[in-house]
Amino acid sequence: MRVFVPKELKSGEKRVALVPDIISKLTRAGLTVAIESGAGINSQATDSEFQAAGAEIIATANIQSELGKADVVASVQPLTPDQFKSIKKGAVTISFLSPTTAADSIDAAASAGVTAFSLEMVPRISRAQSMDALTSQALCAGYRAALVGAEMSPRFFPLLMTAAGTVTPAQVLVLGAGVAGLQAIATSRRLGAVVSAYDVRASSADEVRSMGATFIDLGLEAIEGAGGYAREMTEERAAKQRELLTPFITKSNVLITTAAVPGRPAPRLVTAEMFSKMAPGSIIVDLAAETGGNVEGSKPGEIVVTANGVKIWGGKDVPSQLPFHASSLYSRNVVNLLL
Repeated sequence: MRVFVPKELKSGEKRVALVPDIISKLTRAGLTVAIESGAGINSQATDSEFQAAGAEIIATANIQSELGKADVVASVQPLTPDQFKSIKKGAVTISFLSPTTAADSIDAAASAGVTAFSLEMVPRISRAQSMDALTSQALCAGYRAALVGAEMSPRFFPLLMTAAGTVTPAQVLVLGAGVAGLQAIATSRRLGAVVSAYDVRASSADEVRSMGATFIDLGLEAIEGAGGYAREMTEERAAKQRELLTPFITKSNVLITTAAVPGRPAPRLVTAEMFSKMAPGSIIVDLAAETGGNVEGSKPGEIVVTANGVKIWGGKDVPSQLPFHASSLYSRNVVNLLL
């Protein structure tokens, strides 16, 4: 079996689907691995390191013919329609397929007779944990969100006792306590902030408390779907939730939102009216900006400054901002699927 990893073509994508450290597992199993020259440059993986691990290096000029030879093509982002045209019938692709936003690539895969595995659709069950790339990349996103909040905030995160007096810790509020949210909580706590969190799933309360954060109980009915994910709520329920969350948002210095519903636009958790009551200099980190945003007015890849001086950081391809470890984790997911 021949496995090929092309360069990522999406602007800003710095990850690579396989890293040198993991390729030896595939070659020991009898697979041939080919990598496009320069595919790992943004994740600190050089062509010489790939060669030392047993991979063939393919010049960019020969990519079209390589796509036609490969039995498996592994990437992070979905292949383009033009790339699918070059893949041989019966081949397999492994990537995030972005089924809600990359319809043209999905149509091209179907037309080419290709089997396309969408890693964000891996079920959240025990047998599939080692292949769950959505979870591994959410871990990176949550860590990065906490660092962004700390970097942008004009405040210290920890409590400091100094000769000049006491510096009070930052108040961080995390909305959504899935993998990304829990990592944002853990990282904010390590930085010394006082952290509170909310999630619509009742099962998340103990997880939040285990991280040393305070779980906010709004007294509303829990909403939990299959696989441990949150499910979509009614507008009446959402309005009540926004009303009850407003006092907690108002007193927070950093707000991190991570809520997502698989296959649907991100739920709107925070309106302009809600963050208009936050203090000037407060920071909002919206990890769901690319799928519609948890926060009104957030824009992927941009920092929006509101009339009252609140800064809204819209996440865009956030795991790719930690390309070394994000690539390492992702490549393990890919190899576990292949083997």
